[in-house]
Amino acid sequence: GLLVIGVGFLLMHLDIARAIVARYGNFARALGWPQLFGHDDGKAPPPTVVASAMATIVNIVGLVAGASILTMMLVNLYVPSFAIDPLLAKGMIYMFGHIFINATIYMAVIAVYEILPRYAQRPWMSNKVFLASWTTSALMVIFIFPHHLLMDFAFPKWMLIMGQVISYLNTIPILVVTGYGALMLVYRSGIRWDMGSRLLFLSVFGWAAGAMPAFIDGTITVNYVMHNTLWVPGHFHTYLLLGMITMVFGFMYYLGKDYRDDQDSLLDRAAFWGFTIGSLGLSLSFLYSGKESVPRRYAAHLPEWIPYDRVASVFAMLVIACVLLFIVRFLACLGRAGRDYQRTNLVRSAAV
Repeated sequence: GLLVIGVGFLLMHLDIARAIVARYGNFARALGWPQLFGHDDGKAPPPTVVASAMATIVNIVGLVAGASILTMMLVNLYVPSFAIDPLLAKGMIYMFGHIFINATIYMAVIAVYEILPRYAQRPWMSNKVFLASWTTSALMVIFIFPHHLLMDFAFPKWMLIMGQVISYLNTIPILVVTGYGALMLVYRSGIRWDMGSRLLFLSVFGWAAGAMPAFIDGTITVNYVMHNTLWVPGHFHTYLLLGMITMVFGFMYYLGKDYRDDQDSLLDRAAFWGFTIGSLGLSLSFLYSGKESVPRRYAAHLPEWIPYDRVASVFAMLVIACVLLFIVRFLACLGRAGRDYQRTNLVRSAAV
């Protein structure tokens, strides 16, 4: 079943790759390499295309690795004499899993690049810094997975060092390009805030904030102490709940608009702040539990750790309530999603 699902995703990304190559000729042009390594003529692909090309490349690499090891394991199951190197198998599984989950946020951020400039009435430019960050991110996302294996003494030392170094470097494109870029896009723009723009802007904060616990845990000496604690769920709850999932919710609210001057209801605004507070509280509860060395892989949960769980549960219930409202709101407006409404003004200087 997993193999069939993986092949389905692979076919989808191959079709995306076909469309990109049909439009731009090759992936080098889709990533803006002529403008990155040559003269910047201002004709680089828009951020949406650059991000799509990067996500397609890394997903194809990850899915091929995952499908390959699953196929080898199936062969080994029926033909035991077909031996698999356990270390190679573990590396391929981690490579697939880390690339696949990491790429979700690189795909979701396309909504930020495409929609937030419409709200701010400013283009998000594909300059050399932007293009360089996405090219380097493509390489780092593929090779960063050893930072989850820092406690595995059997892995080659050079791979563990590579995982630590890339963990440090990988935060730069997130913080400098997307985080700082979103701040500069919104600063003094006169942006009209609604649920869509609020959630999309919040998601950039969630992505940037979620990268910092990973940055800390990516240090080998810290990793020995922290990696088996709830610090790690704190990282990916910030990264995914306040980052990737919030991007999806922002896109959902944008699709549900039928006119750019639509007013958000009081309930929508309350749900936004409830979701923000609940997500922050839940993530910080995990991080604080990790700081207190509460483990994440123990069969028994000691009574001393229960108070942290109770605090986190309150925030989790708040998140669930607000998310249910988001979903109900989107389903109620689903009929508008496929229609061509002027949800925001177009950015005149950012022709796509």
